[in-house]
Amino acid sequence: MTTVETHVTGTVMTITLNGPDRLNSLSPEVIDGLNTALDAAERDASLRSIVITGVGKAFCVGMDIGFLGECFEDPAGVFVPFIRRFHEFLDRLEAFPLPSVAAVNGLARAGGFELLLACDFVVAADEARVGDTHSDFGIIPGAGASQRAPRKLGDQRARALLLTGRWLTGPELVGWGLALASAPLADLDDEVARLTDSLAGRSRTVTATIKQLLNAAPDLPLAEGLRLERELFTRFHEEVADADEGYRAYVEKRKPVWGDAR
Repeated sequence: MTTVETHVTGTVMTITLNGPDRLNSLSPEVIDGLNTALDAAERDASLRSIVITGVGKAFCVGMDIGFLGECFEDPAGVFVPFIRRFHEFLDRLEAFPLPSVAAVNGLARAGGFELLLACDFVVAADEARVGDTHSDFGIIPGAGASQRAPRKLGDQRARALLLTGRWLTGPELVGWGLALASAPLADLDDEVARLTDSLAGRSRTVTATIKQLLNAAPDLPLAEGLRLERELFTRFHEEVADADEGYRAYVEKRKPVWGDAR
C-alpha cells in the first residue's frame, strides 16, 4: 500500500506518496497520512511551502484498485464516505496557509489529477502524463475535477479533459495554463527548488492572507472581491506588524524578521 512520508529541508516540507508498486494510489490510510502531514506543517512556523510528489513512475493514479473493489461492494458505506473525506482534505489543501506545489514526476490521473488541481502550483516533468480519465471507467469525477478544472483551464479545455479522456504531457500542461513550469524528470527537483526558494523568507501571515483573497476571487463579483480586499487590508495593518517591519527592513537595508519568527 502507499505510505505518506515527510521530509523538511530549510523552509520546505516535502510530502511524498511512496507506493511505486501501486502507482502511489489512494486509500483511507493515505488520506490520514496526508492530513497528518498538513497538521505537522501547520505547527512548524519555519515552513514557507509544501511540496507533494510521488515515488517511481507515477505521481498518483487515484484510488487503490483493491480498495476500489470494496467501494463498489458497498457504495453507501465505503465509497461515499471516502469521497467525502478526500473532498475535505482537498478543500483543506486548497485553503492551507502555506503555498502548495505539486511536483508531478509521472502519471497522474483521476484522483491524482484532482490532487494536483487543489495545489497552488504545478511543476511537471516533461515526461509526465496527466488526465482525468474518470469517464474511461464509466464513472464521474467525485473529488472536485468537474469544478476546479473549468476554473483553472477554462470551459473548452476542461471539457476536453473530462469528456474525451485526453492526456497532457508536462509542456502541454504549461501551454494549457495548468502548470507553471515543466522540466526533464532529471531536473524536476531543481525546477521545484527554484519555485520554493522564491517563497522562502516571506511573511507566513502575508502569504496566507493573499491566498485567502486569491481563493475567494473566482466566486465573488468584482465589487465584493474589492470590498474583501479592503477589509482584510485594514484589519491586517491594524493587527499585524509585518507591514511596518517590511518597511523598516527595506529602509535599514536588512532582512525582515516577520512576526511568526520573533
